[in-house]
Amino acid sequence: MADAVIPPAVLRNLSDKLYEKRKNAALEVEGIVKSLAAAGDHEKISSVINLLTNEFTYSPQANHRKGGLIGLAAATVGLTTEASQHLEQIVRPVLFSFADQDSRVRYYACEALYNIAKVVRGDFIIFFNEIFDALCKLSADSDANVQSAAHLLDRLVKDIVTESDQFSIEEFIPLLRDRMNVLNPYVRQFLVGWITVLDSVPDIDMLGFLPDFLDGLFNMLSDSSHEIRQQADSALSEFLQEIKNSPSVDYGRMAEILVQRAASPDEFTRLTAITWINEFVKLGGDQLVPYYADILGAILPCISDKEDKIRVVARETNEELRSYKADPAEGFDVGAILSIARRQLSSEWEATRIEALHWISTLLNRHRVEVLSSLSDIFETLLKALSDPTDEVVLLVLEVHACIAKDLQHFRQLLVFLVHNFRIDHSLLEKRGALIIRRLCVLLDAERVYRELSTILEGEADLDFASIMVQVLNFILLTSSELADLRDLLKQSLVNSAGKDLFVSLYSSWCHSPMAIISLCLLAQTYQHASTVIQSLVEEDINVKFLVQLDKLIRLLETPIFAYLRLQLLEPGRYTWLLKALNGLLMLLPQQSAAFKILRTRLKTVPSYSFSGDQVKRTSSGNPHPQIIHHIPCGSQIFEDGDINQDVGASNSHNGINFTLRLHEFEQMQRQHRMHAKMQAQSRNSSTPSSKGN
Repeated sequence: MADAVIPPAVLRNLSDKLYEKRKNAALEVEGIVKSLAAAGDHEKISSVINLLTNEFTYSPQANHRKGGLIGLAAATVGLTTEASQHLEQIVRPVLFSFADQDSRVRYYACEALYNIAKVVRGDFIIFFNEIFDALCKLSADSDANVQSAAHLLDRLVKDIVTESDQFSIEEFIPLLRDRMNVLNPYVRQFLVGWITVLDSVPDIDMLGFLPDFLDGLFNMLSDSSHEIRQQADSALSEFLQEIKNSPSVDYGRMAEILVQRAASPDEFTRLTAITWINEFVKLGGDQLVPYYADILGAILPCISDKEDKIRVVARETNEELRSYKADPAEGFDVGAILSIARRQLSSEWEATRIEALHWISTLLNRHRVEVLSSLSDIFETLLKALSDPTDEVVLLVLEVHACIAKDLQHFRQLLVFLVHNFRIDHSLLEKRGALIIRRLCVLLDAERVYRELSTILEGEADLDFASIMVQVLNFILLTSSELADLRDLLKQSLVNSAGKDLFVSLYSSWCHSPMAIISLCLLAQTYQHASTVIQSLVEEDINVKFLVQLDKLIRLLETPIFAYLRLQLLEPGRYTWLLKALNGLLMLLPQQSAAFKILRTRLKTVPSYSFSGDQVKRTSSGNPHPQIIHHIPCGSQIFEDGDINQDVGASNSHNGINFTLRLHEFEQMQRQHRMHAKMQAQSRNSSTPSSKGN
């Protein structure tokens, strides 16, 4: 039937290799279809379209396919307003031709669909998704002419969509979402172009579907093409502005995307993501509360970013987030936030570790019960953080620990774990021990800290560590300004019950170190006991380590802290046991050592006195150590310097301190240390192969 309608000559020309002949034949087809439409003969029109499709468009001959495409376009022009009822027949073969292997056929397919679209306009929308898919592929076509033709068709389709009231954004979004991660630059430009156009249409709510393609737009920010990066950034900026002006936004879904993008290796992507997060934190309110942990996980690393702009925005966002006082009832997950902060404590960047600690501190102040319930998850990490290479981090960690240790249970736990860490990591004790202990004494009360540490060390099984630890604590006690009150209290050990209790509580653990005990006695002014301890020392006790510690003590005696003791030397008649103790130390020092010379020089300055009864007279003798004890009234005995007591039985106890028992305790501990040292020596000897003579 169609062959009878279209003359054979027209059909021959429609498949001719010359474009002009094909074009003239198409005009003939247009006229024929127009006559049939005027006559209302749609059956013959369908036959003509089928002929053009089957004999030409689907033909194996390229020129036939070209003729078929131009013929279908001509038929559509001929149909004009009645084309809609034949649109399915016309458009399908054209869409099929977009995938043709011949680039010229693809070009004519674009041209044909362009002419068809111009005629049918809004009726064309029913094929939109298929046309969009085809255009998406053609935008990256290998042939430049096909690309140009596709761009012309694309602009027309955009015009039709923006003026149509039948366009379905809901059906289009899945199509867009599936293509957003394509890497081809032409396709990316095509997609951003469509997003921008659709967003400009007032009746189309692209903002509501932004979570579906937001990740794809962010992905384009790192494209190698400057133009694509610029287009993606422009689109994102426009959407962010719309978010600021919109009363209803799905912040949650987008927050998840932004968190991922904030960790992008691309600097521009990170900056854009952090900028968006910053705005979201300000605008999102309660919606964002369940996502705070994820957001914090994105912000904290960016605080240490190498790019200054990113660091500034990240810090601002962090402060904004921390200032918002959310409640667990609103979905605020304290445990999740705590977990993020704990993880970031292991960051290689100091600024990030510091902010993580600020968060833990904030959570402790606001949600103490919840934090303490998760303490087991973070406690070990907080202890490890005490080994941080920067002092600022260590000081902040100590503040967090001190805040946790407000409860008695956690106070002891902290100090037990701290001692454990010092035991397994001697470098921590050596490098940071003084800083940690001094700071804890400020934050948690020095006396309380020292009493608890003493209790822990009293039962320490590792005798070598216990000795080292006590020496460290003793040195801090003798030198730190933070412990001045503690030293003042110890000076009152013989006259004050609080001082006595502190002296006794420290004594047992201080027994691990002879020099620590001697120092403690000098500080507590229990000079007679100090002298007794010195005389109780045996050969094994006076080793290199002991002499090193003694050297330190002699030098400390010359510092302002021991000014009171040096002034007491002005009254040798009253402080006989002090003189005896210092002379005892002098006798233990090698004569060629600097410490020996320092102490001997000091003792030479002690004035010589003799006295009888209550009168004290200057002697002419040059002997700096007169036998003052001979001038004490008969029956009297000096039990502690400055106190002459008629009751001889009291010599074993003063102010409730049983010095005989204390001495026994010290000697027993030293026997344990000597036995331990002997066993270690035997172990070393047995592990060394013995050499036999010939």
